[in-house]
Amino acid sequence: MIPVMKPWLGPEEAEAAAEAVASGWVAQGPRVAEFERAFARVIDCHEAIAVSSCTTALHLALVLAGVRAGDEVIVPSLSFIATANAARYVGATPVFADVDLRTQNLTAASIEASLSPATRAVILVHQAGVPADVDAVRELASAREIAVIEDAACAIGSTYHGRMVAADATLATFSFHPRKLVTTGEGGMLTCSTAEHAQRARRLREHGMSMSAADRHLSDAPVIERYLETGYNYRMTDIQAAVGLVQLGRLDELVARRRSLAARYTEAMSDLEVVVASDPPYGTTNFQSYWMLLPPDAPIGRDELLAALHCDGISARRGIMAAHLEPAYTAEPAPRLPVTERLTKDSLILPLYHDLTHRDQDRVIASIRRHLGADRD
Repeated sequence: MIPVMKPWLGPEEAEAAAEAVASGWVAQGPRVAEFERAFARVIDCHEAIAVSSCTTALHLALVLAGVRAGDEVIVPSLSFIATANAARYVGATPVFADVDLRTQNLTAASIEASLSPATRAVILVHQAGVPADVDAVRELASAREIAVIEDAACAIGSTYHGRMVAADATLATFSFHPRKLVTTGEGGMLTCSTAEHAQRARRLREHGMSMSAADRHLSDAPVIERYLETGYNYRMTDIQAAVGLVQLGRLDELVARRRSLAARYTEAMSDLEVVVASDPPYGTTNFQSYWMLLPPDAPIGRDELLAALHCDGISARRGIMAAHLEPAYTAEPAPRLPVTERLTKDSLILPLYHDLTHRDQDRVIASIRRHLGADRD
């Protein structure tokens, strides 16, 4: 069975994790701090704060943005459900906006259509690694004093106007889940444009303590910590950070390989009436996922195609979920999101990972073409 994805992990990651274990420092410590510094250099951002997941990073970002009960947060429904859930964590209401068909991202126009006097923030997702048009959204939001939080969970290594995605974001979040290019097993990163935000985020991730456990341990004198506000246990471990440091060094190679494999998919299916993941005019995608949207008159439905691929020994996945169609959100007034609903109904994600061979990729291509009737006389 050809998997839909698998992380690129090797003996270097195993050795780094073993060294962390042997050091005796397995909780948040010096390797986490080193990982944060390395990540900030790679992204070219001001501050990076390692946390337990991208979801917890989103929660902290909303807290830092001052979002609270009674506020509204505009989010794409077409995203993993954590994007919408994070708004609920702070007592706010997620308001679903539609997305662009080719990028699968929110646009300034779709956000504007969803604004209300209660709008306090927008979570702008760079879906599947395709960069969103951030400048247009920032222009809209700044005129209304609305915070823009970039959900770059899938977008490490993607670019926007020649810089890494979220390099200059006020607040942004990244994921290190195994389906992402850089993985620590579980884990996430919050990036901030100010030292004040970073200082508070580091405090909040560790129960609101005035001094981190690592700093207390390294202190030359006894320390009595204070708890300055209600915080959380959102820490990353040094074992995870050790793996992340190795993975971060692989980023350029990971992106280059995925872009090469994606180009082979695109070329092989250029004669089909399908929409596929691609670079927008203002940036480049890391191809965290290679998605394909079937036309309405396709000879086979998306779910049937997934089943047929499985029978051919190929593991594919449905496209991005639509949160507003899930039971957790169906009690809300149903929004009108025609593009979102088409994408979630008719799109699928094809196998794409660093070790995917051309031979296996050709198997995927041949199966897709056969089931879509492209090679019939």
